[in-house]
Amino acid sequence: MSTTTPAGSTGESRPFPLVGSHERFTWALAAAVIGVYLLIVVGATATLTEAAAACGSWPGCGGRLSAPPSGDLAIAMGHRLVALVVGATVLTVAVVGWLGGVARRVRGALAIAVVLYAVQVGIGAATATAGAVGTLSTLHLLFGTGIFGALVLSLAWTLEADTATPEDRDPVGRVEDDAEPAETPSPGETDAADETDAVDEVPTPEIPESALGRAKLTAFAYFRLMKPRLMWLLCLVASAGMALAAGDDLAIRTILLTLGGGVLAIGASGTYNHVLERDIDRKMARTSDRPVATHLVPVRNALAFAGLLTVASLALFVQVNLLAAALGLVAILFYSVIYTLVLKPNTVQNTVIGGAAGALPAMIGWAAVTGKVGLPGLALAGVIFLWTPAHFYNLALAYKEDYARGGFPMMPVVRGEAVTRKHILLYLAATLLGASALSAVADLGVLYAATAVAFGAAFLWAVVRLHRERTEGAAFRAFHASNAYLGALLIAIVVDAMAF
Repeated sequence: MSTTTPAGSTGESRPFPLVGSHERFTWALAAAVIGVYLLIVVGATATLTEAAAACGSWPGCGGRLSAPPSGDLAIAMGHRLVALVVGATVLTVAVVGWLGGVARRVRGALAIAVVLYAVQVGIGAATATAGAVGTLSTLHLLFGTGIFGALVLSLAWTLEADTATPEDRDPVGRVEDDAEPAETPSPGETDAADETDAVDEVPTPEIPESALGRAKLTAFAYFRLMKPRLMWLLCLVASAGMALAAGDDLAIRTILLTLGGGVLAIGASGTYNHVLERDIDRKMARTSDRPVATHLVPVRNALAFAGLLTVASLALFVQVNLLAAALGLVAILFYSVIYTLVLKPNTVQNTVIGGAAGALPAMIGWAAVTGKVGLPGLALAGVIFLWTPAHFYNLALAYKEDYARGGFPMMPVVRGEAVTRKHILLYLAATLLGASALSAVADLGVLYAATAVAFGAAFLWAVVRLHRERTEGAAFRAFHASNAYLGALLIAIVVDAMAF
């Protein structure tokens, strides 16, 4: 990844008042983003919104503060104090940005944020005195979303100007240059090239002499075909969907059948993927040791194994209900055919559209309990869909040369690192808003709200550091932060829905 000095900012030599440097300004801007997000989550969380209604006057609570506030009154006053601090932060960041000479579009976005915040304060006052009626509450949230969006754009544009180098503004590789030789073989030259590639890149697995050793190697090879690293998170997605639908009435039988079918469906999809990408896997360092690519598992055997997993998965799903089975089959076909064969090798939007594969378990979990598709299940699926690019683009940055070698048009390969980093930030912001929308439609509580804000802030911290450091290590850090964010969010959903 690029480690040269950024050349995109002409303002680096002009100090910012109060904060002093561009880097400190971006951290202050990131703090403002999270502050506004905290207010949005509070506004979208039903239990907190109801508590805020305990104070029916504005800006104080009349004569109700003769003693230290507690319960709902404490939440109401706490919300207003936080709003005051966040408002001061937004105003300060905007003034610092204007005086520090940021780009014109950043100044415009900061000005919009300040104006919207002033309007939102007025709506908040009207909401408090009118008893949090529906229209005013909705407007309050919409203006908060507008402020959040303006600040996120300011942060994205500032980071791009400060950190993008001429090198990482350009694509890192041409897909067609690397992909065409494998598609149009020339009998003599290509065979020799393939042999060289096999020696340099494709490891030859060592076959143990003992029968037990060979059995262990073969068993582990079939286990790897199932892509087990994907299972824990996707099972959590399905579990969250079930918890949202059933609460504490979730039956053990439904859990076991749904998760069992899900694990087998993931295994089937992964195995089909290994088979269909075996030739490309041999070109890529991170996949060259896969069982089908190294001939440790013959293609015919892998296909038979995938078919068996598919049938077993559907057999479990159908015992839950037909909709769960249908969605399970759609998930297998979408990942194996639509994503692997159509999207991944042909469009830079493969990761975005392919996010539907990870979103389907949320709908399966909801359908397993209710037998139908519902709004909370769709909202959870939307969070997963939006999270996928913010998650996977980090991996694409770390392995961009590998993807270019394999001929895949991933974002950093086609659009460059700078655009990819910006998209990570933008999709993270969309994910955060999606998580707040889920809170609104699923009646989640304080645990979920606190988790969304805390882990969202950690994810944003990692993404800002990715922009600043522009290294492979920073990309992996952001990748792991994305996993931690979604894992914690899903666990909070399960606990909140079933225990509170």
